[in-house]
Amino acid sequence: MSIAAPILRKPPWLKVRLPQADRTGGVTHLLSSCRLHTVCQEARCPNLAECFQSGTATFLILGDCCTRNCRYCNIRYGSPPAVDAGEPERIVSAVGHLSLFYAVITSVTRDDLEDGGAAQFAHCIRLLREAHPACTVEVLIPDFQGSLPALRVVMAAAPAVINHNMEVSEALFTALRPEGSYKRSLELLRRVCEQAPDIVTKSGFMIGLGEEHDDIFRLMTDLRAAGCRRLTIGQYLQPTRNHWPVHKYYHPDEFADLRQTALAMGFEAVMAGPLVRSSYHAAAM
Repeated sequence: MSIAAPILRKPPWLKVRLPQADRTGGVTHLLSSCRLHTVCQEARCPNLAECFQSGTATFLILGDCCTRNCRYCNIRYGSPPAVDAGEPERIVSAVGHLSLFYAVITSVTRDDLEDGGAAQFAHCIRLLREAHPACTVEVLIPDFQGSLPALRVVMAAAPAVINHNMEVSEALFTALRPEGSYKRSLELLRRVCEQAPDIVTKSGFMIGLGEEHDDIFRLMTDLRAAGCRRLTIGQYLQPTRNHWPVHKYYHPDEFADLRQTALAMGFEAVMAGPLVRSSYHAAAM
């Protein structure tokens, strides 16, 4: 993929403080010693410094190589390695060392696996519950290519929250997520809501990719109709010149307005802001 799109200069409200090397270095060393990946590092999250300094991270399971090549994402695309059977135990160890009371587990998309990686998610959830019963577990899952049996494997493990991000509006879905499906993603959230009502449903999306205001409103309406209870809205930041360009930097006041609109629509918790990402302050939602 070669777009070579210029990167718009960031406005003042997107300035991020430099990390304190002693705290971020400690978390980085722990993750490295446990041979674990985080979406914080792989996706170049702007909140990495803040989260690492507070001793938290969003674990990225099933490798650091994705079978899909979404045009906004910085995670490496290609042929992933075999599933690492020891990965769940190492996550349990890292959660203990970090003294986490809220753990978020996500993954690359593994279309090469029959179950899309559902069994690995379930294994992580169950081991964390056994080793750290006071720790709440949220999972941010791919669409499993619409496989209901795979989704049921995750639901049966009973995480507190199942998050599945829409990422972009329907109008941009085909261009930016050609291997995904807008309707399939909504259906996943609907199935969780209907078949596992005790599990909180959550989703998130980015703005600034060229969507219209009506596209945003329609996406929020569709999510509520699917039973989604929690929502995150953040600013898209172009990782490199070879990724989809930023069309607009939304002002914090615009995010505040979107948050109020979403709450009025019935979402029980909404995080919206320029630096908000799907797992940002997840424990506070």
